[in-house]
Amino acid sequence: SETPDESFQTCTNKDGKNAESVFIAGMFLAIVPEYIRLLEILGKKDRAAILKKEVDLMNRTVLENGYDGEWFLRAYDDAGNKVGSSENGEGKIFIEPQGMCIMGGVGVDDGKAVKALDSTRKYLGTKHGIKLVNPAFTQYMKEYGEITSYPPGYKENAGIFCHNNSWVIIAETICRRGNEAFDYYKKITPSYREDISEIHRMEPYVYSQMIAGDDAPNHGEAKNSWLTGTASWTYISVSQYILGVRPDFDGLIVDPCIPDELDNISIQRMYRGRKYNILIEHGADKGLRAANAKVVGNKVLFENGTDDVNVRCVV
Repeated sequence: SETPDESFQTCTNKDGKNAESVFIAGMFLAIVPEYIRLLEILGKKDRAAILKKEVDLMNRTVLENGYDGEWFLRAYDDAGNKVGSSENGEGKIFIEPQGMCIMGGVGVDDGKAVKALDSTRKYLGTKHGIKLVNPAFTQYMKEYGEITSYPPGYKENAGIFCHNNSWVIIAETICRRGNEAFDYYKKITPSYREDISEIHRMEPYVYSQMIAGDDAPNHGEAKNSWLTGTASWTYISVSQYILGVRPDFDGLIVDPCIPDELDNISIQRMYRGRKYNILIEHGADKGLRAANAKVVGNKVLFENGTDDVNVRCVV
């Protein structure tokens, strides 16, 4: 669009190259390995082998073309220019690929993921959550469209989108940084924000779509409740990654990444008709143990039965 008043401008694609999303590449890497495991369980090994090669290729491609030295690029536009790069004047770093690429395992083994998370905190972190982009856009740019049509600090233009804060929370646990993950969780969760209701100005029992970023005059004020995937994503991030209890194909994974301030956490989890009583605590005797079930690594294997399964995890 040549003008900023047309809603939901998503791309230009008039002439030149095709735009490419590094964020979506990270999503591919986060999701496809799970699909590969399903194919292998179903005996479709030929198809799984093809997709493994695609995953390897995508991982190399993101590392070679989607990493900007200190963080992951957001995209390439349809002119072939970098989006979310240190080379840009505005919009140098975006939140989405920092979370999703690490969820896809990119850079976890060689330190690039931790560097990207450190950059996220340095450039996107605020006292009210992680903003979407920095620096905020100060003028309309037709190659970016709608994101540049909002005032700085609101919505996609450097507002704190609560939805994708959860991806960074998960990424922090993947890098085993529980204190950082829990800090981000508390900043966007309504119950933790109730004491600043005069700033937050939102129902204390529901997530907002966004919180005004630090480029806005009312930093910390929430907007658009009930209009977000934040609740479901935050539930996943806190239950399956901070607490670390998540179902697998043949058992229940218990792999917490809890902060120093939490201890003696008691969880009841129903899994395939059996109740799992799980205790998570800090201590020297680290490891996962189950009184009446087999444990392999960080997984309590499932067996049919009616008795509760008692699990103790020391981190």
